[in-house]
Amino acid sequence: MLSKPLAAHEISAFNTAAASENKIHDDAIARRFGFRGGLVPGVEVYAYMAHMPVERWGRAWLEGGAAECRFLKPVYDGARARVSAAQESEQLALTVESAGEVCATGRAFLPSDRRPRPSIDALPLDLPPPPAERPPASEVSLAPGRALGIAPTIIDRATLAGYLDDIRETDPIYRSEGLVHPGQILRLANQALVQNVVLGPWIHVGSKVRHHAAARLGDELTLRGKVTANAVSSKGHAIVEFDAIIVAERKTSIAEITHTAIWRPRPGAEAA
Repeated sequence: MLSKPLAAHEISAFNTAAASENKIHDDAIARRFGFRGGLVPGVEVYAYMAHMPVERWGRAWLEGGAAECRFLKPVYDGARARVSAAQESEQLALTVESAGEVCATGRAFLPSDRRPRPSIDALPLDLPPPPAERPPASEVSLAPGRALGIAPTIIDRATLAGYLDDIRETDPIYRSEGLVHPGQILRLANQALVQNVVLGPWIHVGSKVRHHAAARLGDELTLRGKVTANAVSSKGHAIVEFDAIIVAERKTSIAEITHTAIWRPRPGAEAA
């Protein structure tokens, strides 16, 4: 059990993607889908949540912890977001509240099985680069079995500092130890979609993450992914799910991710 409860983590949310290709983060377009304005990206809401397990377990969680998150209602730019963590056995139950609504839930924990990280030898290291001309997102271009990769990414100190400012992160571990933030790791899963297909407005709705090592500043980060499902939900949203492994320096498995997104929302209705 915790020796004392974790204090809630409160921040002023910031829409980092207002000018992005994904127009669900644009105020005018988001309103057409029934939202009050552009959505703060789910990966940033996850980054807010990740503050709590790092406060609880520190670097141990970044190197071997796990988390699940589900986004239920939007968090809007400039709104106060309150992240709370309740101890449940050996896990933290996480909740994000904003404007009087529960916007996201999840859990974080240190897995008890301690299974080894995926062997780099078992990964497809020679995925083709993302296409120069991306096909439109569809049931065909995001069909189950489709391989997804990204262009190599290197996060330097300036990029990290800007990101930490954007997500209002106050924990000194990232700057002092030169570590990539878990929110930046999850952002790479978004890139697996963005770099491979042309999407209309789309919504990240949930993820599962299992860390195997901490990524460091200057590491070349790549992703090896595969679409596992693409179907229309009972609410009329077209949803894609894929599994991915983040690799550093072409030799170290950093994290395993299962990523779920609405790639074609039903017009006029929120995702939840």
